[in-house]
Amino acid sequence: MSRYVGTTSRGIRLPIIKQGDDLAGIVVESVLAASKHEPFALNDRDVIAITESIVARSQGNYATVDDIAKDVHDKFNGGTVGIIFPILSRNRFSILLKGMARGLDKIVLMLSYPSDEVGNALLTYDELDEKGVNPYSDVLSLAKYRELFGHKVHEFTGVDYIDYYVELIKGENCDVEVVFANQAKAILDYTDKVLACDIHTRNRTKRILKEKGVKIVLGLDDIMNHSINGSGYNEKYGLLGSNKSTEEKVKLFPRDAQGLVEDIQARMLEKTGKHLEVMVYGDGAFKDPQGKIWELADPVVSPFHTAGLKGTPNELKLKYLADNDFKDLKGEELKEAIKEKIKEKEGSLVGQMASQGTTPRQLTDLIGSLCDLTSGSGDKGTPVVLVQGYFVNYSEE
Repeated sequence: MSRYVGTTSRGIRLPIIKQGDDLAGIVVESVLAASKHEPFALNDRDVIAITESIVARSQGNYATVDDIAKDVHDKFNGGTVGIIFPILSRNRFSILLKGMARGLDKIVLMLSYPSDEVGNALLTYDELDEKGVNPYSDVLSLAKYRELFGHKVHEFTGVDYIDYYVELIKGENCDVEVVFANQAKAILDYTDKVLACDIHTRNRTKRILKEKGVKIVLGLDDIMNHSINGSGYNEKYGLLGSNKSTEEKVKLFPRDAQGLVEDIQARMLEKTGKHLEVMVYGDGAFKDPQGKIWELADPVVSPFHTAGLKGTPNELKLKYLADNDFKDLKGEELKEAIKEKIKEKEGSLVGQMASQGTTPRQLTDLIGSLCDLTSGSGDKGTPVVLVQGYFVNYSEE
């Protein structure tokens, strides 16, 4: 066997990216410089993955709290609005809530429980059981919630998000009422204007409320989906995928970056003769076993990618072959039999027993998760990740 290494993932350091930078040129030169310095060779179907943050920063895709306030005020005509199913996040949601409060007279903040959509927990199911609370039907006022469960802080951040959100809203001279419920229709007992802040279930939430006769229902994807006074925007995702930039500004999810990934692919082909794949990635798609948090606060893992990254893996399960088809073989004979089986695979393996247990996810979600773990979210300074060998299988030398 001449190949001893399978998939590798390398974080590539870049300069700090600012608005207007030639991101394609910087990415290409940084990857080429890294390959010469290490050194390592570049190959066909290597993947260059770029974090969505630096794409949006290079685009200058920002909005201010005032921009959000104006858009929310104009679309709801002020008054009382139900803000339902937000995630519990200082980075992801607090500054959005600040803008909403600035543009409204009163907010009815409806929190899901015992946790938000991405797993940030207010409570545990054991605590609900102990108090006889049914999360599928019971609606709790803030007073009832405090009577039953008191004040609790988040395991990792040490923040009581209920108090934090209430004080933030009040700080914008906006009245606030807090309720806890998991059925979207519960908000209609308080107001007929609703901003659904859930991410992956937003379309269902909006559909349910429309069927129940809500006057206005919008989602985060409907706010900042056009420019306000020259601001950034995202016509498809609005505020979804945004991150706090300063106390008065958010970085929005990038837009119009299909040309960027194709430009980088073309430049790499010109400079190396190799056909690489390129993608923009945000949050991965994995769960923390301790805190139960899903790393899934962006609307999609990869909003832009080259054509070779479409689809799902089409792989055989090696241990299944070893334990079943070739259970009587071992050593070199087993290795060669499995290699031949891999070479013989044709068409889609969906439904075949020999593929069971392989990960049934989109390639961009799998690779994006790998890249998110590699780049991290702190001070590593590697917003580009080079993945090599991902499409190489056991039969290839």
